[in-house]
Amino acid sequence: MKRVFGVDISKSYFDVVDEEGSHWQFCNDAAGFEKFLKLLSSESLVVMEATGYYHHGLAQFLCRKHIRVAAVNPLSVKRFLQMKLSRIKTDKTDAQGICEYALRNEVRLYTAREAWQVESSQLLSLQELWLKQRTAIRNRLHGEEVLGFPSEAVCNSLLKMLESIDAELKSLEEKLESLILDERREQLELLTSIPGIGKKTAILLIVMTRGFTSFQNSRQLSCYAGITPVIRTSGSSIRGRSRISKTGNGKLRNLLFLCSFSASRLNKSCKELYDRIVARGKSKKLALIAVSNKLLKQAFAVINSGGAYDPEHRSKYCGATCPVSVS
Repeated sequence: MKRVFGVDISKSYFDVVDEEGSHWQFCNDAAGFEKFLKLLSSESLVVMEATGYYHHGLAQFLCRKHIRVAAVNPLSVKRFLQMKLSRIKTDKTDAQGICEYALRNEVRLYTAREAWQVESSQLLSLQELWLKQRTAIRNRLHGEEVLGFPSEAVCNSLLKMLESIDAELKSLEEKLESLILDERREQLELLTSIPGIGKKTAILLIVMTRGFTSFQNSRQLSCYAGITPVIRTSGSSIRGRSRISKTGNGKLRNLLFLCSFSASRLNKSCKELYDRIVARGKSKKLALIAVSNKLLKQAFAVINSGGAYDPEHRSKYCGATCPVSVS
């Protein structure tokens, strides 16, 4: 690579610093993207933090122009800068820190998302917003009833809002299902063939993994869902209790945990695993978390094999590796 560029991006503009310390600032819009493109060549590498919505526009634009892009975890960059004992924080120094991080660490290349991947992520994000709004309104309605003298006008207004939100959620759910059926029908059928994995969880897995192209194996997806164990031991005094990390996608984690209840009864492999862990005196919650991980292994296995789940051939579900490109 001829040059590495670190990018600190925000809503209105983004700062760029290369490995030689040169600094530029561009507007975070189409005109700014074109100006930045003039600095780049086919051998350049542009590294930015994965900052919610703001980095996607630039990353997608550069990928379409065949420029190599990497979107790194902001926490990794933060820890890297803390190790340097950096005491100055500006947009320029942040971009410089991202550039230095890329020069000293291996970064994963970003690939442009397909149209269905972008739309499904947007639908899922809006679903999350409406679900939070619905919970807030339900809590407010409960609070009004607890008062003992609830206002009829307030309660009616809140109930109308709930009805409207429920209708929107149903519409979004139908649209998301239709989109996945059009683009990934086979994957949806394979995943729902696993006892314990329902349609909602299968759709979420397809969206979160971009059709099982974002993760190489179930272990990586378990880390993303936050259901991998965290062990805390140090010397002879610290013997912390093991727990799951919970650093990841909470919605996926919760759905998998709910699926584990039915899987521990209906899925033969999961039931054997659940019974074995409980028989050793471990908690039922720990057994259900293990079942959640087992479900992810089975999900990757059926996608890899291209065949529906077969409980009589459980040995082929142990690899849980999906030989696809990582984005």
